[in-house]
Amino acid sequence: MRLFNALRSCIPAAAFCLCLYGQNAPGGAAPVEAKGLPPRAAPTDYQSRGKAGNVTIAAEFKGHMIPTEEATLKSEEYIVVEVGLYGPAGERLTISFDNFSLRLNGKKDVLPSVPYGLVLATVKDPEWQPPKVESKPKTSFGGSGQPGESEPYREPKVPLELQRAMGKRVQKATLAEGDRALPQAGLLYFQYRGKTQKIHSVELIYSGPAGQATIPLQP
Repeated sequence: MRLFNALRSCIPAAAFCLCLYGQNAPGGAAPVEAKGLPPRAAPTDYQSRGKAGNVTIAAEFKGHMIPTEEATLKSEEYIVVEVGLYGPAGERLTISFDNFSLRLNGKKDVLPSVPYGLVLATVKDPEWQPPKVESKPKTSFGGSGQPGESEPYREPKVPLELQRAMGKRVQKATLAEGDRALPQAGLLYFQYRGKTQKIHSVELIYSGPAGQATIPLQP
């Protein structure tokens, strides 16, 4: 049932992704894949750590911010955890976002990790400033035409080139999936539209091939 709901909710985001990274990309360019972030030198370089079998899971809670190698982005609808997975020399692990969930404020219900495709349409660049647009007086076709009246404000759209660039950054920074040699690091996403000031406790829960672990994070 969870898989069905995830697939159903992916449809709008999938359409957005295809718009950004269609299979017939100009010049036959290969699609960008999730590669994750460079693992830090050691698990102790992250704020929190836990063990699942032979694997050490290190993590930091990033709130609504999305750290990528090129720039820090944000999403008002999703919160982010940066995670690093470490093991003995030669250790491999089959990784899936579906192995992770998040418990906020000690609630019984947890937030499942979601595919990065759901996040893309909500990503914003905090540094981007829309161009200033002067208000135009209404004409007889658009309103009463009374002196001093102007057209209603419309929020400028983010240029398509910037949307594509942000999408690629998020995609690259996402924790890579599949059978991987450790260490690996990257981002996980959880749907949460509230303010982070209302989050008093955070626990990252792992349940996967390595075992199980619950890691308290710093909100």
